[in-house]
Amino acid sequence: MPNLNPKPKVLFLCTGNSCRSQMAEGWARHLKGDLLEPYSAGIETHGLNPRAVAAMAEAGVDISGHRSTHLDELSDIDFDFVVTVCAHAHESCPVFPRKAKVVHVGFDDPPALARGAATEEEAMKHYRRVRDEIRAFVSTLPGVLSEGEGSGHGD
Repeated sequence: MPNLNPKPKVLFLCTGNSCRSQMAEGWARHLKGDLLEPYSAGIETHGLNPRAVAAMAEAGVDISGHRSTHLDELSDIDFDFVVTVCAHAHESCPVFPRKAKVVHVGFDDPPALARGAATEEEAMKHYRRVRDEIRAFVSTLPGVLSEGEGSGHGD
């Protein structure tokens, strides 16, 4: 018997699918996997950011098996929601066919913030802060997506 109430498919989209969108997918699988079907992709692929993997591991979420995925690889999926997590992806977001609702919820870019860090610990503070902000947003899903536009967090 087909599932009459399938879980909403949610795509977290950023520029390179290396950090913020990966963390969002990881949190969504960890916290909301019973309520939604999360994916992440980029409008480009930059590879998986090792500090993002480390920050998530510190919080008990393993994203080490993820890979940087280009948006085109997911073109056959009928998304219910597309969440852009950076301004560049939001500005460059393609038009999604069918019913996908695009919501922008911007987060600061940890790699950019960490560029000027003097130590690894200082760099990781940026990743941890953004990781925790993304967790707070993901904890509101899927309800907040249906209520209206997201609120910016950093860009």
